[in-house]
Amino acid sequence: MTLLLLLTLFVVAVFLGVELITKVPPTLHTPLMSGSNAISGISLVGALLSAGSGAGIMVNVLGFIAVVLATINVVGGYMVTNRMLAMFKRK
Repeated sequence: MTLLLLLTLFVVAVFLGVELITKVPPTLHTPLMSGSNAISGISLVGALLSAGSGAGIMVNVLGFIAVVLATINVVGGYMVTNRMLAMFKRK
């Protein structure tokens, strides 16, 4: 793919993501966080495949960076979801 096509796809994805998140009512934030964790998990699998592909040093470096960022996102999302769900548990 060309760089222009990839940049266009990235901009559209960011725009749609921001529109989706800002339109969600607060009562749905916990299920949305769980859904975004699932998507981040899929991204993590793709990043692992890219990092271990051996397609070149730049691909491996970018894949490693993607693995680190996706892992932070999954762990942080899990912690936030766990805290939000703990508010509704009886003491």
